[in-house]
Amino acid sequence: MDKDKIKVLRDKYLHSERRFLEGPRSRRKELLFTFKVLREFLKGFRKLHFIGPSITVFGSARFHEHHPYYIKAMEVGKAISDLGFTVLTGGGPGIMEAANRGAFEAGGKSVGCNIVLPHEQRENPYVQKSVEFRYFFVRKTLLIKYSYGFVCMPGGMGTMDEMFEALTLIQTGKIKGFPVILIGKEYWKHLITLLDDMVKHKTISAPDLDLLLVTDSIDEMKNHIKIHSIGDFGLKKGKRYKPFRWLGELIYKK
Repeated sequence: MDKDKIKVLRDKYLHSERRFLEGPRSRRKELLFTFKVLREFLKGFRKLHFIGPSITVFGSARFHEHHPYYIKAMEVGKAISDLGFTVLTGGGPGIMEAANRGAFEAGGKSVGCNIVLPHEQRENPYVQKSVEFRYFFVRKTLLIKYSYGFVCMPGGMGTMDEMFEALTLIQTGKIKGFPVILIGKEYWKHLITLLDDMVKHKTISAPDLDLLLVTDSIDEMKNHIKIHSIGDFGLKKGKRYKPFRWLGELIYKK
């Protein structure tokens, strides 16, 4: 498929979500959109169901491969892989690529959930399995659903959105108390000041931050994951769901 046709499809998908968020439409259009969302979820379920216990790495798509944060993210991906987890990312460039690359080069499992964007975010070359999504909210839900912990590298609005989505779900008890680890003390220092102010003003409670670790240390990150992901949930290496032939799932085995 040529680039012009790809761009037309991407614009079509982008506009589909934009139109949905603009307010009420006809019942027929809303129903059709619901089926599109359902199809997205089913595609994600079929692809991600067999990847094993995962840790999701969030972070900016804008860092090049020589940037210190990119190099750090490669160390993060390798460390997660060494613990026996699949490294799960948004599948794009920058921090996502670096985390997938760290796992890939260490011989671990590397999976990406790419998003259709108007500027044509590319899938990075270090994912062994990839699924492309049209809708941000579907992608974000599945990145959280299949994870036993979250590592947040420096990033922008998207990274903040994903991080606070995970923290909110943990705070409200919608998901269990999975660890959330922020890598980069200098980068996150103003956010930590803001969170401390929230505690002081009682808009959040101090225990809400119990599983939030801010560190520059890969060893400290690994130990935190060992305690709060592997230990708390009794995870064991080698546990995998098997595809069922009668559901046509064998094509997703690789």
